[in-house]
Amino acid sequence: MNASEKLSNELQNIKQIMERSSRFISLSGLSGISAGICALAGAWFSNKEIKGHIITRASLQYSINDGDTLAHIYSLYSRLFQIALITFIAALISAFIFTYRRSIKTNVPIWGTTARRLLINVAVPMLAGGFFLIALLQHGIFDFIAPGCLVFYGLGVLNASKYTLPETRYLGYAEIILGLINLAFIGQGLYFWAAGFGIMHIVYGIFMWWKYERN
Repeated sequence: MNASEKLSNELQNIKQIMERSSRFISLSGLSGISAGICALAGAWFSNKEIKGHIITRASLQYSINDGDTLAHIYSLYSRLFQIALITFIAALISAFIFTYRRSIKTNVPIWGTTARRLLINVAVPMLAGGFFLIALLQHGIFDFIAPGCLVFYGLGVLNASKYTLPETRYLGYAEIILGLINLAFIGQGLYFWAAGFGIMHIVYGIFMWWKYERN
């Protein structure tokens, strides 16, 4: 090995060390795939739940003072919330497992300064969005929940992308764009949820696994 090659290797090692200290590189592509599968399963159960309830837009608009209709509506949304919560917990646990496995392989601690920065940057937009969407629910505004979830989640991913692998920002862009498109197709939110939280995550996870982990 000549002096030029030795210097090049040393520079590459320094670059890797700096990247490890400034970016959370243990994020696994398999985490994205597992989260996407959980989201698709949640969308399937939600769709099944919706089909089991006969609630039309006319019911929401013209029978809002009917106690039975209101009870029916809130029963449905309660069930959908439970499904969403279970889906989120399942996706979070599976993502943590795969990320933990990758952190062991890469010999990078799963918790540290970079991980905290990543968590804070993804949490701020999502928490703000969560409070905003809860307010919409309290006022009976349901049409903008699905696009709002996609947009705020995309903003959180985009905001956190500077502390993890750079390709993550494209997932953030995709989620935001999908949420904005959903605004033109009110009432089809479940399908956009399935596309954004399910298919997008699976595609992203496969790409990240192929690029960083398959070897």
